Amino acid sequence: MKIRKLNSNEAPPMDLLLLADPAKDLVKEYATRGQCFVAEDNGQIIGVYILLPTRPGTVELVNIAVKKENQGNGSGKQLVQHAEQNAKNQGYKTMEIGTGNSSIAPLILYQKCGFRITGIDRDFFIRHYSEEIFENGIQCRDMIRLSKDL
Repeated sequence: MKIRKLNSNEAPPMDLLLLADPAKDLVKEYATRGQCFVAEDNGQIIGVYILLPTRPGTVELVNIAVKKENQGNGSGKQLVQHAEQNAKNQGYKTMEIGTGNSSIAPLILYQKCGFRITGIDRDFFIRHYSEEIFENGIQCRDMIRLSKDL
């Protein structure tokens, strides 16, 4: 798997980005404000993430996603590690990430990668999304915030 920055003449892989966040308008906004990176395997894009500067010294890892058929083989962990090194190389000191309370696998992954839970934004997905989201049989209501010192 090779990870690279998306070229300026390339369109972001919206199908993958929407796996991580179903709000198309938010995703488009993140993609224009942040730096988009893609993971390729045999010439096909299989993963994506966006680094979004939030405040001095801090960057948020948003819209990290791996195609369903490529999940469970370490690709997500490689994307997170690449994002961390990339952010560190750019001089960021802290990386933040947010995920839904129902996103069990991502919560496990982020904690295995050294992220710590820093807060819960109660009813975030109720307030900001017009349609209900269900994962793993659980309604996605709250945003779990995590961070890591780089």
